[in-house]
Amino acid sequence: MSNSFVVHLFAAVAERMRVRVLELTLPAGSTVADARAWLTRFTPDVVDLIDRSAVAVNHEYAADDRVLNPGDELAVIPPVSGG
Repeated sequence: MSNSFVVHLFAAVAERMRVRVLELTLPAGSTVADARAWLTRFTPDVVDLIDRSAVAVNHEYAADDRVLNPGDELAVIPPVSGG
């Protein structure tokens, strides 16, 4: 069994992946870490950003061990630099 999730990408992650929103399908019981791994599998040049990015699930920051539920909405928020 698998579950689908909407993933919102922001800033440099969206720019490198050339998409702002995508649908991700993962096996039931998958975690935030599994979602990170899937995102980097097909776009290796975002590995550094994905590893350092915060991930929110349903508008709340989530740890990598958070199990995803059907219909969850994820957001990948890369670190911000400024001066």
